[in-house]
Amino acid sequence: MASRQLPLDLPHADSRTRDDFLPGPANEAALALIDAWPDWPARAVALVGPEGSGKSHLSAIFAEAAEAPVVAAAALDITAIPVLLAGGALVVEDLGEGPLPEAALFHLLNLVGEQRASLLVTARRSPAALAETVATRDLASRLRAMPAVTLGPPDEPLLAAVAVKLFADRQIVPDEGLLNYLLPRVERSIAGLRDIVAELDREALARKRPLTRALASELLRARMAVAEGEGLSHEETSDAVPAHPFTT
Repeated sequence: MASRQLPLDLPHADSRTRDDFLPGPANEAALALIDAWPDWPARAVALVGPEGSGKSHLSAIFAEAAEAPVVAAAALDITAIPVLLAGGALVVEDLGEGPLPEAALFHLLNLVGEQRASLLVTARRSPAALAETVATRDLASRLRAMPAVTLGPPDEPLLAAVAVKLFADRQIVPDEGLLNYLLPRVERSIAGLRDIVAELDREALARKRPLTRALASELLRARMAVAEGEGLSHEETSDAVPAHPFTT
């Protein structure tokens, strides 16, 4: 039996500087918007995209450039908004993930206009789509008018570059064989890639083994076995794991 140890669950912070951002067709419009600040098309703008598409990295770049605080949308407090906006810029993340604080958001958008401040919002759905869920008519109108840039799905070169970065954030230098094996066999998203890199790192530490193509093969075999054991169909698992047998 392979020797195992309990890996310490230490945090591995992603580096979110401008130099570390990996541009590609999926995010070039969003990056251009961040780089264009303060020459934005409106005082309040939104970045829209799925989990792991780069919204938080881009908002971190803006927050550093504009010296802006960052607050979760669900935590918006109407009494704290003047303080949050005192520096002239603010980031509100994950709008629409949880109850929408309509009164606070409406007050914030009004204050942004009055003070000629800058507001960056991140969300999984467009402001126009979120407008259909609010009861405050004037807030809905402001959300529909908010310019938004959508981050698209990553292409192959971007996924490969992100994989190298995610491994580097964990002080791992993956060899070409590992990357060539892994990338065609994982979920086609940055969030999915982040999960598998973290899982590979944990397994390598637990088994006291170097992170190799062979270990990646074992892990993906185990994943497929778990999926089959839970009764998932071939169609439900084929996006993440190919139908042909794994080889090591």
